[in-house]
Amino acid sequence: MCEVLQVSRSGYYKWRSALPSEQQKRKAKLTERIQWHYEDSDKRYGSPRIQQELVKEGWSVSERTVGLIMREHGLRSCMSRKFRPATTDSKHDLPIADNALQQDFSATKPNEKWVADITYIPCRQGKLYLASILDLYTKQIVGWTLSDRMTTDLVLDALKQAYAAKKPGKGLLHHSDRGSQYASKDYRAQLKQYYMKASMSRKGNCYDNACMEAFHSILKRELIYCAPKFKTKQEAKDKLYRYIEFFYNRKRSNSTLGYISPARFEQLYYENIS
Repeated sequence: MCEVLQVSRSGYYKWRSALPSEQQKRKAKLTERIQWHYEDSDKRYGSPRIQQELVKEGWSVSERTVGLIMREHGLRSCMSRKFRPATTDSKHDLPIADNALQQDFSATKPNEKWVADITYIPCRQGKLYLASILDLYTKQIVGWTLSDRMTTDLVLDALKQAYAAKKPGKGLLHHSDRGSQYASKDYRAQLKQYYMKASMSRKGNCYDNACMEAFHSILKRELIYCAPKFKTKQEAKDKLYRYIEFFYNRKRSNSTLGYISPARFEQLYYENIS
């Protein structure tokens, strides 16, 4: 062949050795998909979640391999800072509900158990507080509100939003810390109107509301501390809306749900019982 094409044998073998092998071609394609998933998650996904996304696409690849390729290309998921202002005011004389949840974070269906909490959101324009409610079965944020004041109205608005969205039946267990907002007369009255059973954590025990604490930790790690501090309150509201409603609820794979999103997990539940 070399004689017919008037090519030297050494030149042919040099050209042939320079061609990428099948293994190199596979790695190049794999790297491309890893970079796509990394950027698609706004640089939030690490090797475990990217590996699961690749498996869904039909790839046979280990988490270690994904991690090595990410390290090779400088792809690193967001890391959190250790800063947590206090948002619980438990120094009051308001009624405290019993701890009915007892750290049992399991649930058998949507709208069986909700957990609620408040967290601080840093903003250059002024302080902001986020009140969130999470469904323990679907891990979905069913209600949330943002305000510059940590008042009863803040948590009430989140509760009303959650109720309007999910229309839960009677007997839902609602768990929170023993802050004055959740122990207030108005909040207790609203729970009673919705036929919900109140439950509160023990004093100073963050583990009693660990799932809600975990969500706020993820929020801080993947959104708040991965970018410059919000310049305005409107910017904070817009970005929180996009993160919670579009990314966390509908897109972000949750390891406790088999690496599918909360919204998809809820959808599968209703499809299976129909």
